[in-house]
Amino acid sequence: VNVKLVSEFGVGIVAAGISKGKADVVLISGHDGGTGSSPLTSIKYAGMPWEIGLAETQQVLVLNDLRGRIRVQTDGGLKTGRDVAVAALLGADEYGFSTAPLVAMGCILMRVCHLNTCPVGIATQDPVLRERFAGLPEHVVRYFHFVAEELREIMAKLGFRTLDEMIGRTDRLEANEATEHWKTRGLDFSDLLHRPDVDHAIVNDGSQDWSLLDDVLDQKLLALCAPAIERGEPVSVDLPIRNVDRTVGTILGSEISLAHGAEGLPEDTIELRFKGSAGQSLGAFCPSGITIHVEGDANDYTGKGLCGAKISVRVPEGSTFDPGQNIIAGNVVLYGATSGEAYFQGVAGERFAVRNSGASAVVEGVGDHGCEYMTGGTVVILGKTGRNFGAGMSGGFAYVLDEDGDFPGRVNPTRVDLETMTPEDEEVVLRLLRRHFQYTRSKRADDVLRKWESYGPKFVKVFPKDLKLALDTRLEAHVGDG
Repeated sequence: VNVKLVSEFGVGIVAAGISKGKADVVLISGHDGGTGSSPLTSIKYAGMPWEIGLAETQQVLVLNDLRGRIRVQTDGGLKTGRDVAVAALLGADEYGFSTAPLVAMGCILMRVCHLNTCPVGIATQDPVLRERFAGLPEHVVRYFHFVAEELREIMAKLGFRTLDEMIGRTDRLEANEATEHWKTRGLDFSDLLHRPDVDHAIVNDGSQDWSLLDDVLDQKLLALCAPAIERGEPVSVDLPIRNVDRTVGTILGSEISLAHGAEGLPEDTIELRFKGSAGQSLGAFCPSGITIHVEGDANDYTGKGLCGAKISVRVPEGSTFDPGQNIIAGNVVLYGATSGEAYFQGVAGERFAVRNSGASAVVEGVGDHGCEYMTGGTVVILGKTGRNFGAGMSGGFAYVLDEDGDFPGRVNPTRVDLETMTPEDEEVVLRLLRRHFQYTRSKRADDVLRKWESYGPKFVKVFPKDLKLALDTRLEAHVGDG
């Protein structure tokens, strides 16, 4: 688990919490405001030096005897061996490079990474532009050889034999004469270069306590589901669940993938039925063969990276509230899902199905940024959406029940078109609605199915422009070949 933090004053206390939370790595990212597709104002005026956040992180972790538990990584504008040496002396174990290797591959910093018009063929899918790409792996390897050579020379001057010996040795850093310049006179770097005087680890020594994993819900699931994993026998499990039970199903799914490969198990081999409030990342990365039912609600990242499993979340039996007006799942549901199904008898939070590339889902309302950056899969929404729907969407389809006729005003029109459903679309939506009713007993789905002649025309099909162009191009090529 790698947690990324923006370099700023006060980041150290957050890093301490991350170490206590048993992450493997904390990344302190600084320099400028993001990627080559960032706004120019962000690139010029946002971001703080990684040195500030890294120095504070190292000091806070060391002072609280947390440094030995976690690796510290830094990135943001690293280009030379000297940069690596400074980062190591300030406390970093690992060092991230991105822009410099891109330049070694031929990048000329045109800042059009998001427009598909990269003139040197790196950040584009245009076959004509990709022909211009002249980069070679050897170019990047040679660049890193020179970085390592410069670092080796600096290490020799400082008397270090290994990089590990350098980590946290801020006593080997000092401010140079530039601080005497009239523009920088008065700057005091003593806080950044402070080295806590402690008798415990100042580097990662692998002392993180992983015993917490011995008591997670998945360990119980592994024992109960052993017949399914080992012999493919059907297994059904009924258990309570609480919001402290996070990533439920992930370890189980990992064991299934190890035993049976990417295909997983046959559908519904393992049925997990929970009552309560599921913690974050329910069913994350779960493969085929796992079906998860929750009677209650689920938190953020439900179905993250879903790769074949099925998830349903329904309101508790006997509930009197209207599911269509209440949140049943948190933010960023189905983030990066590649396959599988998910059904939610209620409203989900923001960024529903962000970067979905193959899963099918039915939900009864979503927050802002629904289907953001979606590249595949099918989403049916039986209620209101938030703003900026379909931003960056380049594939897959979404079908939204627009009873009030205000959905067009909530869509980001730059990447998607809105159309009426075809008979083929209706078959897809009806099939998913029947599945939704089967798993959640949703009154909303039942009502829409019973009154399809009335509700059907109110569905709006969200059709990504990139996908439409690709389909039209394929059709033209097929006609031409014919």
